[in-house]
Order: sequence, then C-alpha cells, then structure tokens
Amino acid sequence: LVMDENLKSTISSIPLLTTNAGPRDHDTWMQRLKEEYKSLIQFVQNNKANDNDWFYLESNPLGTRWFGKCWYIYEMKKYEFDVQFEIPATYPTTAPEIELPELDGKTAKMYRGGKICLTVHFKPLWAKNVPHFGIAHALAMGLSPWLAAEIPDLVRRGVLDSPKE
Repeated sequence: LVMDENLKSTISSIPLLTTNAGPRDHDTWMQRLKEEYKSLIQFVQNNKANDNDWFYLESNPLGTRWFGKCWYIYEMKKYEFDVQFEIPATYPTTAPEIELPELDGKTAKMYRGGKICLTVHFKPLWAKNVPHFGIAHALAMGLSPWLAAEIPDLVRRGVLDSPKE
C-alpha cells in the first residue's frame, strides 16, 4: 500500500487498539468492541473536522455485523453505496472483507458478492499490525483508497449512472 502523506496522517490520527480479541472470545470481545467504537468515533470526528465525512456505519448488538453507507464525491457529484461487512471469527488476525453489494460485477477489483479487493497491499500491512488495527483502519486504508481509485474509473467507463439529485 503506497501511503501518501495524507493517508499517513489519517492513519496516525486513528487510535490504535490493544485488546486482541474476536467474536469467539466472549469475555474480551466486548472490551475490543468498546475500543473499536472509540477508534471509529475518533476517525469520524477527524474526518468531519477536515471536511472529509464519507461514511456512516452501525453494527448489530454483538458488533459482528456492520452496515451503513459510504459515498464518494467525483466531478461535484455524490455517489453513495451501501456498505457492509462481518467480523471474521479469526478477527483481528483476519481483516474484515468490506462489501459494496450494488457494485458487484462492475469492476475487476472486486470479488463475488461485492467484496472489494484488498489483498496485495492491504493484507500484509494489516498482518504486521495485529491487534492494533481495527475497523477504522480497514476503512481508511482499504475502502477509502479503493473508492478513490475505482469510482472515477467506473464513472468514466459509463458503468455508474449519475447520482439522483
């Protein structure tokens, strides 16, 4: 993952997590979930402060399924998509696979079901930073750069219609 100064700054401003627990670790998962929320809240606050608000997310009560919206502004138009992911049983060793279901099949940089392709650059960086990276980091280093690369391309190729005003 090539990190420009902007991405480095974004990542460094997201709180690191300390609890190494996933959904199967009943006792410590709730502690990890609190850290995830704290990190996400800080990330959203930073984004809003920098006029860069680009997603909304919520989870089921157990924090194992996440869903919401993400958007990307291109040529003064807002392209908005449903975003969802599940926390893998082996989390945080395994990063979540972020899905944009309505873009399924519209780009080569996506797996079946609308899972965005993050393998080559993102996974080694995630693996080096277990358990410190969390959902906010996956969004910042995974989804955000993916949107920035793919949405303009999809628009230029005529794959995405102009958003409704």
